[in-house]
Amino acid sequence: MLLDGDEWRKAFDAHQREAWRFEAQPVYTMPREAENVARFLRGEPKPDDHNARWHERVRGYVASGRRIGRVRIVRRPLTDYQRYQFSWGIPGNIRAGEDIRILDVTREDYGLPLTATDWWMFDECRVVRLNFRSDGTQINRELVAGDVSPYREWKRIAQAHSVPFAEYVKTEGDIRA
Repeated sequence: MLLDGDEWRKAFDAHQREAWRFEAQPVYTMPREAENVARFLRGEPKPDDHNARWHERVRGYVASGRRIGRVRIVRRPLTDYQRYQFSWGIPGNIRAGEDIRILDVTREDYGLPLTATDWWMFDECRVVRLNFRSDGTQINRELVAGDVSPYREWKRIAQAHSVPFAEYVKTEGDIRA
């Protein structure tokens, strides 16, 4: 089953305890972000209201006792989009209440049996796979039917081998590289 528009928002907002994302793409090509990515790359200052709607949603989830988090897969050198996320996106998301961790597979992939597909897991029982073209453009969102235990295992592995964003930035230094 494909989820778009209001159906996607309703499915997302229906989680009771936790929304968790596995982010594996090196680039996300999203029209609504294009101008901000361009501003970042030109060295312009971040707009005061950057990502404000998402931050409001995250604060609402957290205030209602729900958790939201993700693990972001990276490989050095970071892509321009990842540098944009690290500078303009992730810090604000964390301040809003998201738990964001980084799994850097630059030196080795740890032999981790992880998927290269992005997905959201809700309450450990519902998974929505995010399908992308190779350029980072999203094709669709697909509710996974059947057994979601592989996703629970991928989540466990990703969390066990990742570090909090602040620790990653402190350890790895300059995110421009």
